[in-house]
Amino acid sequence: MASSKVLETKKAIVDEIIDKIKNSESVILFEYQGLTVSEVSDLRRKLRDAAGEVKIYKNTLLKRALDDLKIDLGEFLEGPNAIMFGKDLLEPIKVVSAFAKEHDKMKVRVGIINGEAASLQVINEYASIPSYEGLLTMLAAGMMEHVRNLAIGLNLYAEKLEN
Repeated sequence: MASSKVLETKKAIVDEIIDKIKNSESVILFEYQGLTVSEVSDLRRKLRDAAGEVKIYKNTLLKRALDDLKIDLGEFLEGPNAIMFGKDLLEPIKVVSAFAKEHDKMKVRVGIINGEAASLQVINEYASIPSYEGLLTMLAAGMMEHVRNLAIGLNLYAEKLEN
């Protein structure tokens, strides 16, 4: 039978996982087996810049935390998994997706977005959304087109009045 000290340590880890999931906008579970230490360090560095972090927990402890949160990811808790916790919604997802495309040994499995399980398809859709700055640029370009068309129309009307 496990000692009370070991049980307390495991309970603290489960509580830590629950706290991290609750305080994260996006959580991604991915396979990291086959990545070198330098590649994992590179991923951690990129995620740190995007307000995210990577942790590795035992699947049994992760399952207990997910059961407490009433999130079912049972079929994905097999084999070596790493977990990305992101404070922001989009940027950490984009970093992990881009890293997975560059490194074929890394496989994104499933995610949790705003407390709800998200399939790989949903994660890929979020990863394809342009950045905040890109969306603002697209909005500004769309608005400029209408202003340009208005200016052309007013110019043509002014020329018609002169003739």
